[in-house]
Amino acid sequence: MGPEDLPSLLAGSAEVVPAEELERKLSLGRPLRVKLGLDPTAPVVTLGWAVVLHKLRQFQDAGHTAVLIVGDFTAQVGDPSGKTETRPRLSEEEVRGYAERLLDQFWKILDPERTEVRYNAEWLEPMGMEAILRLTASTTVARMLERDDFAKRYAQGKPISIMEFLYPLLQGMDSVAVEADVELGGRDQTFNLLVGRDLQRAYEQEPQVALTTPLLVGTDGVQKMSQSVGNYVGITDPPDEMFGKLARVPDELIGDYRLLTLDFFRDPAEAERVVKGLADGSLDPWAEKRRLAREVVDLYQGDGAGAAAEARFDRVHRERELPEEIPEVAIPPDVIVGGSVYLPALLALLGLADSNSHARRLIEQGGVRLGGEPVSGDALELPVAELRGLVLQVGRRGFARLE
Repeated sequence: MGPEDLPSLLAGSAEVVPAEELERKLSLGRPLRVKLGLDPTAPVVTLGWAVVLHKLRQFQDAGHTAVLIVGDFTAQVGDPSGKTETRPRLSEEEVRGYAERLLDQFWKILDPERTEVRYNAEWLEPMGMEAILRLTASTTVARMLERDDFAKRYAQGKPISIMEFLYPLLQGMDSVAVEADVELGGRDQTFNLLVGRDLQRAYEQEPQVALTTPLLVGTDGVQKMSQSVGNYVGITDPPDEMFGKLARVPDELIGDYRLLTLDFFRDPAEAERVVKGLADGSLDPWAEKRRLAREVVDLYQGDGAGAAAEARFDRVHRERELPEEIPEVAIPPDVIVGGSVYLPALLALLGLADSNSHARRLIEQGGVRLGGEPVSGDALELPVAELRGLVLQVGRRGFARLE
């Protein structure tokens, strides 16, 4: 627990502000309080979220105190980072439900015995008007408009609510409340993390170091991985679904995926080797993509799960000769009730069956496959999260990849 850990703690990072401060803090001879705040605004921990969670685990393994802030209060405000318009507010019930689902997933990466879990409603909810006025007096409108997404919206005449201006200040108050030495976040969180430094000074604390990680591009190869966009891989996805999604990652992202999902906390040199081999042609992109998928599945589902998923992937795509071009279709919202999909209704709406009753007969006759496996008549309602990315097959000619 000291400066000797600096190289591994910097591996896979995007920026450290101020850079020299992290080494100085590591020399203090005490465990640092390393904060990561995550708002429970969606039900799944994606590989994108996992990047910064693994960075927190690195600090944890180096002997520092991992402080995980569950933003049950800030989630109801809504983080404006990267947003081009005001986002809708979530209800307290929605946030609480997401928080309960996420905590179990966090423990796939963090050690629960060595994690300090705090809910920011503990200190934000009781704030009175005097405390809020003191908080807002610590910054200026000009400072807020330095933020790129705010500046663009202001220039375009798009509305920015005062509530959105408050979000970085509320996140900064988290750092004050837990007396953070270091705060972690994705690269899009840089502004928020620096506001936390400003607030700590205003509240007479030593300012934290801001350490950001790169943003993982989604499986579409275009946008940041996001559940709202649908281009994500969840760490609790079924092995076959996880393997299938990773098999569709664009070739040019293989190196980034290796570094950010596996190698920065295991062996950064391996990611460099893969990038070099792909560039000079000594490594085959398809073979490397399959290896990546196997290793990611093993990481979250256990040793051997990746090879088993790969074998099933090959059996479906080679032995059953799926067509090269399978139409990608969005799951109609009409068939989603309580987070689950009634499969016969889905088949009927997609035109793969004439009616719900016809769809049920097809299922009973073994004529419907999902992800290469026959659908059982006992499993007509399935969680929507388990369907995304899978191929739905009816007979020999009906195919749809669910998105």
